[in-house]
Amino acid sequence: MKLSMVQDLIRKQQERCPVALLTCLADGRQSLLTPSGLEGELALDEGLLSQARQFLAQEKSVLLGEQNEVFMRSYVPPARLFLIGAVHISQALAPMARLAGFEVTVIDPRRAFCKKERFPETTLHAEWPDDIFEKCRLDSQCAVVTLTHDPKIDDPALEVALQSDAFYIGALGSRGTHAQREIRLGEKGLGDQLPRIHAPVGLDLGGRAPAEIAVATLAQIVQVRYKGRGKKCKRSQGTVSDLLSGS
Repeated sequence: MKLSMVQDLIRKQQERCPVALLTCLADGRQSLLTPSGLEGELALDEGLLSQARQFLAQEKSVLLGEQNEVFMRSYVPPARLFLIGAVHISQALAPMARLAGFEVTVIDPRRAFCKKERFPETTLHAEWPDDIFEKCRLDSQCAVVTLTHDPKIDDPALEVALQSDAFYIGALGSRGTHAQREIRLGEKGLGDQLPRIHAPVGLDLGGRAPAEIAVATLAQIVQVRYKGRGKKCKRSQGTVSDLLSGS
């Protein structure tokens, strides 16, 4: 592997850019695939390139080609979840999201709420969300959920999120609350982006307690991330053990 290729791969990972290293098993030629294109000595026909892009989006490492002639190793940055508001829902959602593989950050300028004893093992910022987002660039592996019910805190976070590539944006509040929120954000020139906001936040599971809302929110984030349908899983044959083992 050429030094320049290694340097490019490291740089893209540092930039949190999804990237795949493609290697021809016959002669060792290599290329890097990112969402913006293919770079390197190894060329792919349109069919293989389309497959490779799909596998990169699915975070998969696979063999490509009819003869398995190309090995594709995907490097995708861990997903980030930014919770705006150090509230009860965040206290339940943060540890669940960590178990699901997310890097979790809680942001709340209200120092009385944003305390380590309330959020152990979670990155905390007792600052305004738009100030934090200037330092932590939101990318396609980021989810943002606003939970404070305070437009002074939530709206600036949503403004930044709607102008980013964040794959998920959610906001707590009733339909009436969200209608008023849309008016405010529309006046900021963000009308075309408003359909990206999931509000009321979370799947409709029927729960009302903070932990139940947290479950519904995480479920929706995962659904959007993997483009799931949210339907009941069906299996005509086999046991749970078969399903877990992939048989």
